[in-house]
Amino acid sequence: MGGGSHTDLIAALVALGGLVAFSGLALYAIRRAKSARRRQIEDSATALPVARAKRPALRPEDVEGGATEAEPTASDEPLTTAPSSEPLPTSQPASLFASPATVPREAFPPRHPAAVSPPLAPVTPVAPPPGRLSSALPVEKPRGPERPMPARKREVAALVPGLERTRSGWVSRLGQLFASKKELDPALLEEIEKVLLTADIGVRTSQKLLGELRESLDKKAIKDPAAVWTFLRRRSVEILTMDAPPVAFATAQPFVLLVIGVNGSGKTTTIGKLASKLQSQGKSVLLAAGDTFRAAATEQLEVWGAKVGAPVVRGKDGGDPSSVVFDSVKRARAEGIDVVIADTAGRLHTKTNLMEELQKVRRVTGKALEGAPHETWLVIDATSGQNAIAQAQVFTQAMSVTGIVLTKLDGTAKGGVILGIADQLRIPVRYIGVGERVEDLREFEAEDFVEALFGEASVGERHVS
Repeated sequence: MGGGSHTDLIAALVALGGLVAFSGLALYAIRRAKSARRRQIEDSATALPVARAKRPALRPEDVEGGATEAEPTASDEPLTTAPSSEPLPTSQPASLFASPATVPREAFPPRHPAAVSPPLAPVTPVAPPPGRLSSALPVEKPRGPERPMPARKREVAALVPGLERTRSGWVSRLGQLFASKKELDPALLEEIEKVLLTADIGVRTSQKLLGELRESLDKKAIKDPAAVWTFLRRRSVEILTMDAPPVAFATAQPFVLLVIGVNGSGKTTTIGKLASKLQSQGKSVLLAAGDTFRAAATEQLEVWGAKVGAPVVRGKDGGDPSSVVFDSVKRARAEGIDVVIADTAGRLHTKTNLMEELQKVRRVTGKALEGAPHETWLVIDATSGQNAIAQAQVFTQAMSVTGIVLTKLDGTAKGGVILGIADQLRIPVRYIGVGERVEDLREFEAEDFVEALFGEASVGERHVS
């Protein structure tokens, strides 16, 4: 056998010996660990838990009626495995359930001295410092049921965003003017006049308000700018309030509503939104596409009809608007439809022949149904300012206008035109448009409108004496 083979054999033996020695040491360590764990378990089995402080014994006089029998209750003291010098009894004596005053001490086995612990010190509650609540015991104040916002306040809050531009225009300038003055004098009246004239209220209405202010000043009924502010708010409500009953769509079937106005005033959009509102109230609606001259007017109305589920009667492009309205009323009568809303061709108030054709639509509608149209509403674009007053005057001379719809108030600072129209024409404002959504076509309430218009810019108000 060569020298190399001896060397390999020796190396193998050495490795085998080391492996055996390592295994022996590992087994020894495991045994030591097991023995230590066993002793730990045995020691813990004989460990005695700390006994809790005993409750005061129940005295017989504490028991209602002086009874000597007490209901058994669970002991506050934990069970213990401590060895006792005397064995525990195999059966529990009946005297254990007697009153504590009658139980002899010998009935209980003696406890190991190690199980007795000194009584715990009483805990003294610490009151929180004045003005602060304890973090450990949070105090929640009782809350009553949440009250919903009154309906009128909700209506006013809904109008505020749409009137922002008007309120930040002439209304805001008036508020700043009153805030900078401490007394009412002729110079202040001139400044008020300038603001009112630029507010598109109209010359006639502005002069009326200023005349009333001067008369009140001479009588010393108004003493300061804050009182002027209150006066303007009150007079605005009076101007916008009409002695007109609400529209009763149930008074006729079908109820025919004729909608008129110049091109671009928002007639078709107003008709679509109004149809949506009536449908939501359970009324069936038919739309008459009487604007046969304007490009895409009929298509726009058909889109609204499909959206709200209302049929649309249309005629030939460039055809007679009167025949479209006539056919619509006849169909509504045959099918028992509740409301017919008729769109008409936009008319320039300066064109006499076009206004005469609009009168023809009214006459033909009356032939289709006696008493129709039951309402004729004029749609006016608020952005046209004082020109809207001129439009309204011409339309009311040619047609029996029973209501005004003022649109696009959210896009203009000329919302004061509503005061001029209401004051000069004395026609009730039925709806106002303050946004693009269907719900932004809102029924007009004078007090809500004035509060939304003047409320944010008011100075310290005082009632006029």
